[in-house]
Amino acid sequence: MYYFASDVHLGADSSAETRRRERRFVAWLDMAARDAEAIFLVGDIFDFWFEYVRVIPKGFVRTLGKLAEIADRGVDIYFFTGNHDMWCYDYFERECGIKVFRGPQRMRLAGRNVFIAHGDNMNIDDKPLLRLMNTIFRSSAARKVFSWVVHPDLALRFGHWWSGKSRKSHATDTLTRDSLGFLVEYARGYVSQHPDTDYIIFGHMHYACDYREEALRVLFLGAWDVDNPTYCVIDGGGDARLKTFEP
Repeated sequence: MYYFASDVHLGADSSAETRRRERRFVAWLDMAARDAEAIFLVGDIFDFWFEYVRVIPKGFVRTLGKLAEIADRGVDIYFFTGNHDMWCYDYFERECGIKVFRGPQRMRLAGRNVFIAHGDNMNIDDKPLLRLMNTIFRSSAARKVFSWVVHPDLALRFGHWWSGKSRKSHATDTLTRDSLGFLVEYARGYVSQHPDTDYIIFGHMHYACDYREEALRVLFLGAWDVDNPTYCVIDGGGDARLKTFEP
């Protein structure tokens, strides 16, 4: 079994709500680890993550500890950086045993060809400001300069403010199926070049949807609503479906 989740946004809420969200996510990790070949975390697991060489954000010990425990048991865990948690160095890999991907991946899972990406920087050629921001934020040089100049307390305060602005633009109650259009368009272009693709899996767009056209199937993971969190599973027979986690 292969499990996929994204957009948990740990740290986005008040302390009490964050703890509730984290406990639900850790319960999901426990459930998935029982029969998982691999667990895929497809971006924005943290609402903001900025990792210094020797400093990481405070909190999330239950999540990080659970991920390390699962990895120690031999389950592969893959972490795809999203637009909220792209600023990581080697902590996840070195301390938690998690493989980090900074871009899309094409994998063979249960006999299916699967393309996996967070989706935040795709099909944005007509948005020059967003392209510029992506270039700056994903620049290792800019990240190093920022870490040298800005104290961690100030960096995290700025990051949470910026993350809040970004998250509001993807508020679940304002999104519709039509909001997924730019990523569906990207998926069509990808499948035209790779017609043997069975599934495309995206995070980012806080709207869960199993989108189907002829020769195209895109699974949008949706946001981790603390009351009705959605995720994707690909079973041993290669069948993919979205599910709601009910502990």
